[in-house]
Amino acid sequence: MRFHKAELFFFLLIVLVGVGGIFSWAAYSAATGGVVIGGVETAANFAFMGAVLAGLSAICGCLLVFPILSHGLRERGKLQRMTESLSVRSQSLEHAAVTDGLTGMYNRRYFDEALAEYLEAFGHIDKPIGMVILDLDHFKKVNDTHGHDIGDKVLRQVAECLQIFTRYHDVLARLGGEEFAILSPNITESQLYNLSDRIRQAVSELRINNGNVTLKVTVSAGLAIWNGAESGEELYRRADKQLYEAKRQGRNRVCAA
Repeated sequence: MRFHKAELFFFLLIVLVGVGGIFSWAAYSAATGGVVIGGVETAANFAFMGAVLAGLSAICGCLLVFPILSHGLRERGKLQRMTESLSVRSQSLEHAAVTDGLTGMYNRRYFDEALAEYLEAFGHIDKPIGMVILDLDHFKKVNDTHGHDIGDKVLRQVAECLQIFTRYHDVLARLGGEEFAILSPNITESQLYNLSDRIRQAVSELRINNGNVTLKVTVSAGLAIWNGAESGEELYRRADKQLYEAKRQGRNRVCAA
């Protein structure tokens, strides 16, 4: 087994202190007529050797052991700060991995994971789960006519609407482009419909300024209540089917399965 040099210096320090202690004990014994016999001169020699070893111990400690320990503590501090920084960065990256950078809402990855967890958890207690899929009407025209900066502004304001009207345990997500989703547990179909329609109306009342032009946008929504047996993908397909039905009927409306 190989020893670190700090350990070797520590062992050396222990040896010096130990031998110095032996000489000190021998000097005391010689001076008092104890076990070691030799008189005052011998006691003085032993005392001198003890003092020399004590000095060497102090030098070894100050010049060899202390610098290594001090350096090790500084490196440990740097490592700890680096670890804390990496931990914070890791949490930030983890948050970024499930968050939409434009709106601050959750993204499709988080929504899919939350959906699977909600189905399992609420399935055990036999409680309903509602899903709403929302899509901005004619959003491509907004981007083409007014530019993507205004389009991004529209998306952010719609996201704020969703956050205002939903509950703290509802899961909100931007699935991509101009499509949003709400996962709302323990809710009836009529309650979910009313929630969706309030959001639709609030979005229609938004006014987005672009210079001298004021934009108005609308949203279509499709909703479905989990039947307790279908998968998350099947629930999504039913809600999405109702969204397309809302689009087919003229947009700016809510359709339920």
